[in-house]
Amino acid sequence: MAHDSPASQELSTEHWTENTETIVSSHDDLRLRIAHGIDLYRFTVTRCVPALRNHPMPLHRPCCLVGALLISLSLGLPVAHLQAGDRPPDAGPTATAGFRRAFPGYAYAFPRDHGAHDEFRTEWWYYTGHLTTSTGRRFGFELTFFRRGLASDDASADAPAKGSAWAVHQLYLAHAAVTDVDGRRFLYEEKVSRAGLGKAGADRDQLRVWIDRWRAESMPTPRDAHRLVARTPTFTLELRLTPERAPVIHGLGGVSRKGSEPHQTSHYYSLTRLDTEGRLTLGEASHQVTGLSWMDHEFGSGELGAGVVGWDWFSLQLKNRTDVMVYRLRREDGHPDAASSGTLIFEHGPGVPLAAGDVQISVIDYWESPSSHARYPSGWEMTIPSADLVLTLRPLIREQELITSRSTQVTYWEGAVAVTGRMQGHPVEGQGYVDLTGYAHPLTLGH
Repeated sequence: MAHDSPASQELSTEHWTENTETIVSSHDDLRLRIAHGIDLYRFTVTRCVPALRNHPMPLHRPCCLVGALLISLSLGLPVAHLQAGDRPPDAGPTATAGFRRAFPGYAYAFPRDHGAHDEFRTEWWYYTGHLTTSTGRRFGFELTFFRRGLASDDASADAPAKGSAWAVHQLYLAHAAVTDVDGRRFLYEEKVSRAGLGKAGADRDQLRVWIDRWRAESMPTPRDAHRLVARTPTFTLELRLTPERAPVIHGLGGVSRKGSEPHQTSHYYSLTRLDTEGRLTLGEASHQVTGLSWMDHEFGSGELGAGVVGWDWFSLQLKNRTDVMVYRLRREDGHPDAASSGTLIFEHGPGVPLAAGDVQISVIDYWESPSSHARYPSGWEMTIPSADLVLTLRPLIREQELITSRSTQVTYWEGAVAVTGRMQGHPVEGQGYVDLTGYAHPLTLGH
């Protein structure tokens, strides 16, 4: 789905049947390609779009919002059996529709935990970053992959048999976006596919997640580099990301809280500094780029707390090698929910958890979208008194809004920002990304 002009706002197929030839014989290739395209189109239009109205949202990033809305009432799909292995599902009252809940004590192990966690219902891999060419031209990028497991109550009598190649065990969604800072334009694309027939999927014990020609995968290097690829009609990303520091686990006891109830939790970690190099192509122009990226990976089976209508999420990388992650869950009265939290990461040592009261954020400017007419914050002051840290955040360009009306009907702002301020009396500067949801339309958490 291309988004830099109204005429190009079509649901991108890429083509939906791109990889089918790897799993069917040439005798049936054309027939199955056509059938698969028709089937997925009907599934998306008739099942997913009507489901975007009323369902609790798991986790807290926009991709999670999109996936939950897209799938939660998509009836008629068979359930995936939980795989055996070293991550068994919970039993009894701790389980959610057959899926495991996130509780304290989870033992992270890498690179295993870069892979998929099918025993949890919702999962995403989220990359953002700032890129620069050798001539100083600046770009931002986002590439997100989302997985949603389908539960037993999603099945109906007319669903394909569980052993069928057409059976849907997982649904995948992806967003890719490029901010052309100097060109003052913002481009984005999106995808949705199911795991059947090899169209989309994720490996369980290593980083490898894909939808058609979009993928994030580990590379056989000493530092466990990540390779990102997203080829679209308007731009192409081909990047290699190398971690500069160990994964940062968010939350207390290995769980990130999204509400006051015990089940409103997830497991969430970040790679806050990824040295980045590769190629970005816009139209016919190809640019060799370098930069710094951030990766989030989150998985769980719960939902947001009641009364939450949106969230503001911040990932900040300072040049003194201090990093900050903060998410503020917004309630109906505009105040932050008590489950809001964050992590302060210094150059040396583990991340320091931040509770809702440890961070003060004030809005210093607003921007109204000419497309959705949503009024978004467009500048912030963030203060963390315990670190003697005061920061000012400003978008590199104002218009970084994604309107996914052709597929998921979710509108949100996800954009690159510049950071300036003072830390312990010394000037600091840096970069970051900010994610804003619930401003075009409040999130509805009722069933």
